Amino acid sequence: MATTGTVGTFVFPSDLGWMALAWSDDRLTRISFGHPSAAAAIASLEVDDEWTTSDAKSAPTWIADLASRLQSYAAGSDERFDDVPLDLAHLSAFQNRVVRACRRISRGRVRTYGDLAAAAGSARAARAVGSVMAKNRFPIIVPCHRVVGSAGALGGFSARDGISMKRRMLEMEGAEITKPRKTGRTASAFKSRNNGVAHLTRR
Repeated sequence: MATTGTVGTFVFPSDLGWMALAWSDDRLTRISFGHPSAAAAIASLEVDDEWTTSDAKSAPTWIADLASRLQSYAAGSDERFDDVPLDLAHLSAFQNRVVRACRRISRGRVRTYGDLAAAAGSARAARAVGSVMAKNRFPIIVPCHRVVGSAGALGGFSARDGISMKRRMLEMEGAEITKPRKTGRTASAFKSRNNGVAHLTRR
């Protein structure tokens, strides 16, 4: 079914489960993934009745292209999404800076919530960064799965299957995750197979 006006949704399968995109005019408004069915993916977008679902022939070219790139990413390919236009009107100035900083985290690397807070100009706002990541409307595009806790924990992940999906994505991207050692100190390393140690924490 074709979209009505300038808003629409598009749903498609991937190796990371069913994905769904929502857009308005020429900007993405939401993405969801990891779902067991097309219906579940669409329902997760929480859009109202004016947002009708497109098929591959009626979706805008840029949406069809984005869906193809997301399928390629889910299959393990190295895809970049920093060119995807996002509707960030719901975010404050600080939240926008956090999102921009997060989009700069490259494949196979991770950053802590504190790192991201510093990059956004508010070094003590790690908790606020966590809130921004938890409410991220654009997982994968804004790669919140690459943001981890300062003590070596993976932290949260709001996508379906939570931490197990986050771990799966990091491993797929080449971030080698080392489990904490059972000693008096806790150590966890996330390594890039190509770029050496991306992040190492000890306590």
